[in-house]
Amino acid sequence: MWGISEIFQLGLLLTLELELQGALPPPCDSQIYCTGELLRQVQMAKLYQDDKYFVDMPLTKAPDQILSDFNELLRSSGGNISWDHLKTFVNEHFKDRGQEMETWIPEDWKPSPKFLQKISDTRLRAWAEDLHNLWKKLGRKIKLEVLDQPDQHSLIYVAHPFIVPGGRFIEFYYWDSYWVIQGLLLSEMPGTVKGMLQNFLDMVKQYGHVPNGGRVYYLQRSQPPLLTLMMDQYLTYTNDLDFLRENIETLELELDFWMRNRSVNISYEGENYILNRYHVPSGGPRPESYSKDEELAMLLPEDARESLLTELKAGAESGWDFSSRWFIGSNYLLDSKTSQLVPVDLNAFLCQVEEVLANFYAKLGNETMNQYYLGAQAQRKAAMKALLWNETLGSWFDFHLHNRQQNHAFYPSNLSPLWAGCFSDLDTVRKNVKYLEDNKILTYKQGIPTSLQISGQQWDFPNAWAPLQDLVIRGLADSGSAQAQEMAFQMAQNWIQTNFALYQKNKAMYEKYDISIDSGKPGGGGEYEVQEGFGWTNGVALQFLDRYGDRLTSRSGPMLPSASWLLLALLLLGLFC
Repeated sequence: MWGISEIFQLGLLLTLELELQGALPPPCDSQIYCTGELLRQVQMAKLYQDDKYFVDMPLTKAPDQILSDFNELLRSSGGNISWDHLKTFVNEHFKDRGQEMETWIPEDWKPSPKFLQKISDTRLRAWAEDLHNLWKKLGRKIKLEVLDQPDQHSLIYVAHPFIVPGGRFIEFYYWDSYWVIQGLLLSEMPGTVKGMLQNFLDMVKQYGHVPNGGRVYYLQRSQPPLLTLMMDQYLTYTNDLDFLRENIETLELELDFWMRNRSVNISYEGENYILNRYHVPSGGPRPESYSKDEELAMLLPEDARESLLTELKAGAESGWDFSSRWFIGSNYLLDSKTSQLVPVDLNAFLCQVEEVLANFYAKLGNETMNQYYLGAQAQRKAAMKALLWNETLGSWFDFHLHNRQQNHAFYPSNLSPLWAGCFSDLDTVRKNVKYLEDNKILTYKQGIPTSLQISGQQWDFPNAWAPLQDLVIRGLADSGSAQAQEMAFQMAQNWIQTNFALYQKNKAMYEKYDISIDSGKPGGGGEYEVQEGFGWTNGVALQFLDRYGDRLTSRSGPMLPSASWLLLALLLLGLFC
């Protein structure tokens, strides 16, 4: 193992090399989709129920001509355009959203992947087949007109087809795709996965990072950095070392983006530590939620508004948009301070990224870089242990940079270091199990709640989200503790029954679920109606069905062994004969 000085020197050289490969990405400069008076007028007039609808609409002509026409309308109306005239203008200058893509059925989709045979419950197996079929409904391919006329679309052109989440989310999304890819590989679709990975790698080469989603208005922010972990899933399935060799420097470039632009140096108890946070240093309302951001900011004094808008973007970058997790001082969205917290899950993700990069270099025979990333991970683990771990409570917690204290509220992300494999010794696992018991998490029979706080935001109680189930369940399941493994199974059973019951009732999968009632229902809260689809929910469900297919049951209550079923049948037969 190298010393700290050698690791630091190599890190400087690596950073300099990566900086030469790509500068910081410029923010979106579109005067229609990202900023400007046209955007402000349309969104504040609320022409559409969902602000996202407008910024997803393609243009009918060049943006310069549209801006010229708008300025003429603005002049002729004395700066006060009526709702009807504005609506007419948009109808004449924009197309309906979604026309720049076409539905795509993946070429590598096949009817009966092998994992289905592992599912004993026939009702669950039939449901899993339905989930497998959903990939055909969620596949999209971008038309060449987006490549030919990029300035007339907010959609970012990518060469390979992809899977979308569903509902209002009709483009690719970054961290959603991690769990989508898990499901696709269980469905034996590595070709589709490779294409999606190549799209993300191309984004890093072009912009220096993977945007939040596939629209130009998302370029200012990223999402939880899971690209390297997606590559690891793909390699585990295919052992495609040539693909890794071609792209490992691009994976490093993404990590460098996070280390250069999203890291913070923390002096604590005489030691200096470097960890990461979410931070979007560009203000203004989010274009896809313009009116909501603007109306919220107007509640503050003018000199405080820009700060709030940057914090809302940081919250969107976290993927948890929005949550009491980011509130400091109250339980209200106005007190969002996302960039002032060091999140457990972000640093757990990066801890695993550093280990995976080390393993990648070991596979490629580069001992120098293998040791570099092992050293980087060791430093991160030391920082996480010092700042995020709480021995008394037996869990990790987000760290407030301002008051230099941990946020001791319950969130599933608190257990993400176990999921990442960065802290998996049996003593830590035992304490994590006790932490879940102390917070009575197993009493929630429909799924693991996103928090125990009621804020009206979608990343709080009573909502439960598929990726957060995975962050807890997989960490426990992969541990060496029999107690933790059994707890993981019971949580997986609860989640599967919730998903299955609602699918049987509504024939739909949802992005989130309300677990405040016994039967469960679609989730709510936040900025928009609950969406159907749904990419990552499908992926997590398939993962649990694959892992526990021989034990899971579609009915509540303990599943009787087959011999017990036979005995019960014989007894009933005797009663009626």
